[in-house]
Amino acid sequence: VQLVESGGGLVQAGGSLRLSCAASGSIDSINVGRWYRQAPGLQRDLVAVISSAGSTNYADSVKGRFTISTDNAKNTVYLQMMSLKPEDTAVYYCNADVKIGDFTYSYWGQGTKVTVYS
Repeated sequence: VQLVESGGGLVQAGGSLRLSCAASGSIDSINVGRWYRQAPGLQRDLVAVISSAGSTNYADSVKGRFTISTDNAKNTVYLQMMSLKPEDTAVYYCNADVKIGDFTYSYWGQGTKVTVYS
């Protein structure tokens, strides 16, 4: 199983991007999906999380601007980012708790770079 991220890039402040994180391989479901970000020289911080029931939680810095969602049929977790700011510049990583049979495994994506310029 791999988590394959896409959607990062260069965007002007105020713009939008949508990140995708697709689970490849044979899985039953994604129980919890998370997006983290890591700016140069800083720690990796949790940005958003979504449960299988659809409940969500966000870091204060992105509330009202970012939306996390899932497409269970595609085993994909999304992060819609709007009103982007230069301080959102970071490498974004997805992390998912994946159910396979009777077990749950945690996987990480490879990271996708987001650069916001003013």
